[in-house]
Amino acid sequence: MAQADKVYGGFCKVLIFAIQFPKLMQAIIPVAGAGTRLRPLTYTQPKVLISVAGKPILSFIVDELLGNGIDHFIFVIGHLGEKIKEFVEKEYPDLKVTFVTQDDRIGLGHAIWCAREEIDQTKELVIHLGDTIVDIDIKKILAEEYSTLCVKKVDDPRAFGVAEIDSNGFIKAVVEKPSIPKSNMALVGFYFIKETALLMQCLDDYIHQEPNPPHEFYLTDALMAMIKSGVKLKSYKVESWYDVGKKDILLETNAILLRRLGAKLVNKGVQENTIIIPPVNIALGSQIKNSIIGPNVSVGENTEINNSIISNSIIGSFSRLENIALHSSLIGSDSCLTGLSQSLNIGDNTEIDLRGETPNQ
Repeated sequence: MAQADKVYGGFCKVLIFAIQFPKLMQAIIPVAGAGTRLRPLTYTQPKVLISVAGKPILSFIVDELLGNGIDHFIFVIGHLGEKIKEFVEKEYPDLKVTFVTQDDRIGLGHAIWCAREEIDQTKELVIHLGDTIVDIDIKKILAEEYSTLCVKKVDDPRAFGVAEIDSNGFIKAVVEKPSIPKSNMALVGFYFIKETALLMQCLDDYIHQEPNPPHEFYLTDALMAMIKSGVKLKSYKVESWYDVGKKDILLETNAILLRRLGAKLVNKGVQENTIIIPPVNIALGSQIKNSIIGPNVSVGENTEINNSIISNSIIGSFSRLENIALHSSLIGSDSCLTGLSQSLNIGDNTEIDLRGETPNQ
């Protein structure tokens, strides 16, 4: 009877999930980038595994997609891809997942094309950039009648894919990094594609174009080919978008998410004679003594902080900080800092002594 109840309970869970998400979908998450703008931190750590508000960037994305009916994840990996694979398999052991390697980093279009044999081209497709956190109503987007691209108004669109939008909200054209933009609406890294087979065909035609293929293959060129073939692409304007590929934006995102999480923040470290200025996230096993921490600080697991003042910073796991004042800093895991007040961006496995003491002669 107990076995029957267990089977019945499992069946009910599956049935409830199927009713809630009648159109289970697939998602491609490109995470092959080298994270050059966050070096030296990303020499040893994939940028998508950097913690923001106490949680890896990639987890924010996977958790949000899982909660909205995505049942198959295709990760396009490259730089430090084994670390991403290990993380996903450890943290999401029941996830239906496929890993595809992009050997040559030659554009987002090429990354998506690398996954062509692993997706079901008869099903709708979500593309979510792995270094982007977007504040959107995913469920609403996935219910759209048309393929939908998320956009946001930016001050200088020349560094982004740019969408020209008509009065009805449909996209007339998309172009990558235009020198003279005709629009200030940037593509923010979330794409919902209903015509998956056509997208893959456009990418394949693009990748094999002759002569003189471009140095990079842009996803926007394939999307433009779809528009020219008659496909309607709708725009979805977002309010908040965090491209966490730069230090300043990463720290800003950390602060925003800490404030938003509020009561859900973790404070599992041991504090002695220490002042905590919220919002702060302190992970399990950390020990903090005689210090002032916050606001807007995330501290990783098993980190020791003594006699220090830290604000607006992300501190990695298994690090040790002593007699130091830090602000607006990224500190990798397994690092040791002793000394002065600085603004730093250092990688994992680093030891820095900023005391400036003159050695004995």
